[in-house]
Formats: sequence, structure tokens, C-alpha cells
Amino acid sequence: MTTTEPASKATPTPDPLQTVLQVLELDAVDADTFTGTSLPKPGGRVFGGQVLAQTLLAAARTVPAERLPHSVHGYFLRPGAVDKPITFVVERLRDGRSFSARRTHALQDGVPILAMTTSFQTEQPGVEHADLPPSHVPPPEEVRSALEVLADVDHPVAAFWTQASAFDLRHVEDSIYLTPAARATDRQMVWMRARGPVPQVQVLHRALLAYACDQVMLEPLLRRHGQSWATPGLSIASLDHAMWWHRPVQVDQWLLYVQTAPSAQGGRGLGAARVYTRDGELVATIAQEGMVRLPEE
Repeated sequence: MTTTEPASKATPTPDPLQTVLQVLELDAVDADTFTGTSLPKPGGRVFGGQVLAQTLLAAARTVPAERLPHSVHGYFLRPGAVDKPITFVVERLRDGRSFSARRTHALQDGVPILAMTTSFQTEQPGVEHADLPPSHVPPPEEVRSALEVLADVDHPVAAFWTQASAFDLRHVEDSIYLTPAARATDRQMVWMRARGPVPQVQVLHRALLAYACDQVMLEPLLRRHGQSWATPGLSIASLDHAMWWHRPVQVDQWLLYVQTAPSAQGGRGLGAARVYTRDGELVATIAQEGMVRLPEE
């Protein structure tokens, strides 16, 4: 996710979730090549979560439907432009009895903006355990939504993350959209849910989880260093992204992101998250490194 000084205000969308779902519908060029478009975004750069989700869905089009993605490892190589189409080229690395692996490049003007490897698996029985979620977390109904926090803010980025947002985000701690947190900590919890029902296609729910998480993955770094998204001169961008799905996920049900920022050094910072259902089931683990440059640097 990249922040830049926007050139113009975002256009309000009457149904932002449907707009995202339409953008995730790729056109097939051949069996291993697909094309897609981008959401309009302040600053004109492609939202990283969007291209992550599209790249995952392109790879999924080349494996049997019963094989679901269980992990992705990707690198953001260049910023993408929202006014240009994206071509997704899938390389079939392996198809085994249980697993399939795909390498996918998302291209604009013939050069990659994202390179990602995805592993798929047929559902199988096996040993099972999971870390428990934190105790005493307030339910989402008791947490203020970003839609409320930013409702009266006259700024294109605020409009994009409210009027055009496909997800309802609710920070358990105070959000850092406008001002730094009262206390510097690398811990953060966020409730998140799609703003409407999503078709019951599991690979789509997993892709939307990848889409949504890019909005918050680097926030604990800003929180730890006393910054906010509104910090003048802030430069922040995703560098790489790793994600593991442990169990089926429903993004149109409330999910709790339990986040940390284990390290920051050399203009880079690492964000990590565990994603739980409302019932406390661990459905995914995510890690993302980003470039973080603050004004004093």
C-alpha cells in the first residue's frame, strides 16, 4: 500500500464491494494468461491488495477447483498505474498428487509490477492445533468504524477509504488515520468485514482476505514510531508479502486481525498478523515488509 499526495478527489461509489468484485473478474487471453483493470485510487497508483488478489485468482484459474491456495509469497517490484490494464502470466511449476505450485507475474507495459508464487493443496486430514486469540477483546459492535472516524474529513484519501471502501475496518485501539496513537506500541487489533455478502466461492474469500489485509499490515510500524497516515512527508510502500491460509475463511463475517511489528531497520519495517474468526478460530497468518521513510530521515 502506497501513500502519495493525491491529485484529485476519489469518485464516490454507490456499491464499493461490487466494484471490487467486478475488478477481480479477470478476462482470459489463453489458458495461462489473463487481463484485468484497476480500481480508481487517489494518486493514480494501483492498490497493492488489489493486484495481490488478482494475481492469486489468475493462478487459481490454472488448477483444479478442489485445490485451494494455502500460501503465497510475492514481491512488489514497481508501482502500477490505475489507468493501464494489467496482464497476468501464469507459469505452471508443478502439479503433484496433493499440491500444485504456480508462479505468476503481473505486468504493465511488458514489465512486472508484482511477482508471486502460490501453492495450492487438495483438502486432507492431519494433525491440528492453533494459537488462541487474545482474551477480553471488545466485540466489533462496541468499536468505532473507520467509516465514522473519517466521515467528516474532506480529503481524497479519506473518501477512498470510506465511500469507496469494500470493507468495514474497526480499530480496537484508537485509529491512526489522522493523528498518532496516544501510546507508542507495535501492537494493534482490527476488526474487519466486507460491506455486504460475498459469493460462496472459497478461493474468492481467500483472495479478498489478501486484498483487505494490505490496508492495515504496516500500521503497527507507524503506531510504534508515533506516526499517523497523515504525517507530512511520510513515504510508505509494500515491498513483499507472505500469507498462509490455515482454514476456510468468510470475509463477509467479522475477522479479528491481531498485529505486531517485530522489527524496523534500514528504511524497512516488518508487519505481522494473525487472523481469527469471531469464534476464535485461527484462519490465516500474514507477514509483510514495507519501505517506511519518515520526514526526519
